[in-house]
Amino acid sequence: MAQFSLPGIKISGLAAAVPSHKEFTADYKWIAVKERESLIKNIGVESRRVATKGTTTSDLCVEAAGKLLDDLHWDRSEVELLIFVSQSRDYLVPTTACIVQDRLGLPHSCVAMDIGLGCSGYVYGLSVAGSMMQSGTIKKALLMVGDISTLTTCYRDKSTYPLFGDVGTVTALEYDINAPKIHFNLQTDGSGYKALIIQDGGARNVMSRESFNIKKVGPGIYRSHLHLELDGIEVFNFTLREVVPNIKKLLAGTGESLAAINYVVFHQANRLINETLRKMLKLEVEKVPYSIREFGNTSGASVPLTMIVSLKEQLESGKQKLLLSAFGVGLSWGSAIIETDRICIPDLIEVA
Repeated sequence: MAQFSLPGIKISGLAAAVPSHKEFTADYKWIAVKERESLIKNIGVESRRVATKGTTTSDLCVEAAGKLLDDLHWDRSEVELLIFVSQSRDYLVPTTACIVQDRLGLPHSCVAMDIGLGCSGYVYGLSVAGSMMQSGTIKKALLMVGDISTLTTCYRDKSTYPLFGDVGTVTALEYDINAPKIHFNLQTDGSGYKALIIQDGGARNVMSRESFNIKKVGPGIYRSHLHLELDGIEVFNFTLREVVPNIKKLLAGTGESLAAINYVVFHQANRLINETLRKMLKLEVEKVPYSIREFGNTSGASVPLTMIVSLKEQLESGKQKLLLSAFGVGLSWGSAIIETDRICIPDLIEVA
């Protein structure tokens, strides 16, 4: 169990950009009306943002970063760390962070790197960025987390297509010796890697003509080996088995209590899972914000997106103590306790 704390790291700003195009679950003609209604009720997705062809995660992140840097009045020459966390990078080669460094006009002294994580990506990315900054040598950093998840779902797959939405987020981090510690508890179980997987396109199963063949997998589920496969039952069981113990160990290790936490921000997996977690932890409804209704499951970006769209006023106006919990593909999961004070949060950006 990787449980540790990082001193001296301050979250100064958060920003997000989403595609302007919306798709509504009620209009998903592949399934019957009653099934659409059930999906909205149980999974919680009423609408999602879907990127147009050619729009990448980095495009959304660059839009968000530009606005955030301007609002913070940061000199771009001072940003010396850029971490891009995504499973929908621009190219197989080169790393997307290098491209973004140039697009944003960041200095050549900037360390730029990708992390290929999905659902747990924000908590993991925060830990990596904070670890690299805590010596005080790097004063300012950008953590970008996002995905174009809709690119790898098949319209005729009811188990994935109506669930996922697209977004790019940016977190501005500063070294501040007086900042409260950020506490982490990170875990992994690679034996469950098949629960969320795209079979072909990597080095293990190189893309071939057969990769494009769409086949029936089950009732209402057709896909190719280039589409995302989701074992919903396995993910549900894993989440209920591992997430609450992870959170409780973090709390016990830090001496914190849920009563002292203002908000618990879960990865927006689906409403049924998150409500079950909320009840297991005996949390009040008001303490658990959501973004899944309007944006769907937005992969690793769901935690910062939820903070931006559901807690903007609270985070901008004063001090808050948050517990972040992210879990999913990998299998990978983790939680973090952060304390914030008047974060800069621009309005949500829409990209045509």
